[in-house]
Amino acid sequence: MIVDNISVFIPSKNFEISAEFYTDLGFVSDYVSDDLSIFANGQCTFFLQRHYNQEFAENLMLQICVLNIDLAYQSANSARHKQKITGIKTEHWGKVFYIWGPSGELLHITQLGC
Repeated sequence: MIVDNISVFIPSKNFEISAEFYTDLGFVSDYVSDDLSIFANGQCTFFLQRHYNQEFAENLMLQICVLNIDLAYQSANSARHKQKITGIKTEHWGKVFYIWGPSGELLHITQLGC
């Protein structure tokens, strides 16, 4: 098996609020159906679904690798509908901050190797 792409389906407690959150982070949405949109930033995509399962949403973690963590932090910090955001931390492998989305999902925003 040779994998070309993997996309996650992110649940939303409130579809419109989640869509605004990801748009604020710099993703562009494209309509798929009334219950599903695809969000893209560069070549990276995910699906936002009009479906919510609290246990799944609150245990979902995504790593989003960026080229400039300072710019990413500025966008994330001003994003509407975030639940919580940490400061930028330096680790031995790079830098990271954490932001929780409106449905409880946790995003690890990471700049590797800096």
